[in-house]
Amino acid sequence: MRKTELYTQVLERLREQMPPIDTELDYGSPFQLLVAVVLSAQCTDKRVNIVTKSLFAQYPTPQLMAQATEEEILSHISSVSYPNSKAGYLKGMSQMLVNDFGGEVPSTMEELTRLPGVGRKTANVILAIVFKEAALAVDTHVFRVSRRLGLVPERCKTPLAVELELKKHIESDMVAQSHFWLLYLGRYTCLARKPKCSICKMTEICKHYNQLNKLLKQ
Repeated sequence: MRKTELYTQVLERLREQMPPIDTELDYGSPFQLLVAVVLSAQCTDKRVNIVTKSLFAQYPTPQLMAQATEEEILSHISSVSYPNSKAGYLKGMSQMLVNDFGGEVPSTMEELTRLPGVGRKTANVILAIVFKEAALAVDTHVFRVSRRLGLVPERCKTPLAVELELKKHIESDMVAQSHFWLLYLGRYTCLARKPKCSICKMTEICKHYNQLNKLLKQ
């Protein structure tokens, strides 16, 4: 199957399975989304939504969070992964937003990745959801699913390489949505250790699935 046809079929099947969707994180402002995405690194969205209820009730804006101590922030987020590091990130990020950006979340990759705790993946989520840009965040789910389906070649061994390859083949107005479709396919169906191939609608065109079947028949 040609690459163009594969992308067309994958996106059509994802569109049939899932409505237009974005993040499962709870937030009330661009700042709160940024905080939630930083907290979500190597942590479930469910856990993040639990801790941000009290965190945002106490510190809903960068101005208020910048005034908090790391210990005060830590008391709200202690149950997430790497809480000490993330408390420091949130404190420093809030201070930089207030001091350098007038309390507003910046709108460029360069500016976002200046913020403590914000890498390319986090920045792409913000650009896609808040600023409606054709940004595609590659987390472990998108990375795994893209390679298993055959959307990207084996030489794409980094998140950046996968991101650039996917964007070469997806129409700009579908880039951000495609991220979430691939993400949720990986989160709920194409699991890392035990993919649920028996309920997946992609098996007919999935490179990984068909390679395994071929090996089993030998």
